[in-house]
Amino acid sequence: MQPTSRLAPADPPLPAGDALLADPELDLAMLARHWAPYAARRPMTAEQMRGADRRAQRSGVAGAELMEHAGVAVAAAARALLNSIDRSSSGLVLVLCGPGNNGGDGFVAARHLAAAGIRSAVALVAGADRPGTPDAAANWDALADLASVERLHCATGHDVAMLLNGLERAALVIDALLGTGASGRLREPISNAVEVCLAARRLGVPVLAVDAPTALDLSSGLPSEPVVRADLTVTFHRPKEGLRTRIGGLLAGRVLVAPIGIPAAADPI
Repeated sequence: MQPTSRLAPADPPLPAGDALLADPELDLAMLARHWAPYAARRPMTAEQMRGADRRAQRSGVAGAELMEHAGVAVAAAARALLNSIDRSSSGLVLVLCGPGNNGGDGFVAARHLAAAGIRSAVALVAGADRPGTPDAAANWDALADLASVERLHCATGHDVAMLLNGLERAALVIDALLGTGASGRLREPISNAVEVCLAARRLGVPVLAVDAPTALDLSSGLPSEPVVRADLTVTFHRPKEGLRTRIGGLLAGRVLVAPIGIPAAADPI
């Protein structure tokens, strides 16, 4: 009698085409099981992730497509987190976005939260009044006509401090300030936005970090100051070395690894 073969489960579809992510009952346990094949992959450093991203785009994967998948994944994780906690709030999500592509992921997430009926206030935390990359700028512009999204420009530490008003009533804070490129001590107004994340946690408002808690080195797991402490971190493509260290794990909270469409051929050898 021949032994029965056991096929490995197929990887889940990419977020923008994944019907499970639209389930209104989606919670963190469901999402962790769904993305488990990605969490089981070999971890990589921040430098390796940036290289994989570049090689994916050189092979024909558009940066805007990677950002769309990342933002859909973040929005799904935000909904799953809200479904997994018992906390009264205004229902408003505060999305803190830096000027780069990490902020662009936050803009996409806000658009998809709006499609799910969730209101958000989206703060561009930057001196310039527009994001600094084309893909992020396009997704910032896409929020302009959404009634359930309030766009804010926080150019100074004082502007950011205004976000503390009523913070205790927020449903969730999303940290989309800085991703794999963060290094060194933070400057205003980004450092002030990190303080808003820290204040949120003191008030019992959950914090979701996009790719990494801002100011945590994804390679070494060492933080700069100030550094975000998240309840949940959604990182992309493969686990990150820095999130697996003791300090990195404490700052990241629960970690989910979401696919965004980087092909295996783009990975480091």
